[in-house]
Amino acid sequence: MEIDQLRYFIAVAQRLNFTRAAEDLLISQPALSRSIQKLEDELGQPVLERKSRKLALTEAGALLHARAQQVLAILDDTKAEITDDGRSGRIRVGAIPTIAPYFLPEVLKRFSFDFPDATVIVQEATTEELVKSCRQGEIDLAILALPLPAKYLEVEILLEEELLLVVPPDHPLATKVTLRISDVEPHPFVLLNEAHCLSDNISTICREKSFQPVAVERTSQLAMVQELVALSHGISMVPAMARRLDQSERRVYRSFSGKKPFRTVVAAWNPYRFQSRLLKAFRERLKG
Repeated sequence: MEIDQLRYFIAVAQRLNFTRAAEDLLISQPALSRSIQKLEDELGQPVLERKSRKLALTEAGALLHARAQQVLAILDDTKAEITDDGRSGRIRVGAIPTIAPYFLPEVLKRFSFDFPDATVIVQEATTEELVKSCRQGEIDLAILALPLPAKYLEVEILLEEELLLVVPPDHPLATKVTLRISDVEPHPFVLLNEAHCLSDNISTICREKSFQPVAVERTSQLAMVQELVALSHGISMVPAMARRLDQSERRVYRSFSGKKPFRTVVAAWNPYRFQSRLLKAFRERLKG
């Protein structure tokens, strides 16, 4: 059983599609199929159930997938530890879409200046996907917002960020002298899809005031939320970091009076994986 065979099998197990896995691996589909067939011949049983339009892991395949990930994680950690010079190497960072484009560019710019021989690969995904990737060692670090639906991850608070109300300029809440969270109750909301934790944050804030926001539209991008608000489709709440990059006069951002709603942004990583000096340096840069 060869290391490349395990890597190829993991790619197929994650995609459950030979064509897409081959594209990810930059090899031909016939070559990938031959590698999996050779692996099955060596094991004496199938690891994939080939259905009419999709693949599925057999019981043996599920076991192999878990063990292969552990084996490759150990090998990757060993190589990283041996070659850890604190200046070069690769860091795989994940971030949720309501953080990545607003928080990471400046961090990456500073880090690239200080560590020109390092490579940082950024993956943008939902909290659930990033937590899974972090646990499995597919990424080294995730930048998320609390609460986290996961155990066995080390978590460090990076910042607490105010959530601002965003409304069209002609909306009655745009000029209200004293703005409280309860004032938004009668108004329809534009929210991110339920997979995004910001929507959960907003719902929790509203439930604390004994009401549930009514979503008239949902989208997958925060920029689209802002655009739909400008088009008077509804109101919303957005992180302050999104406000800083918005130069449009078609939206008004308001801070609430009294106790302000906020979210807590954190860095999370798998403490059972090797933590290189380069990764530790990157974590320090995240804290400003």
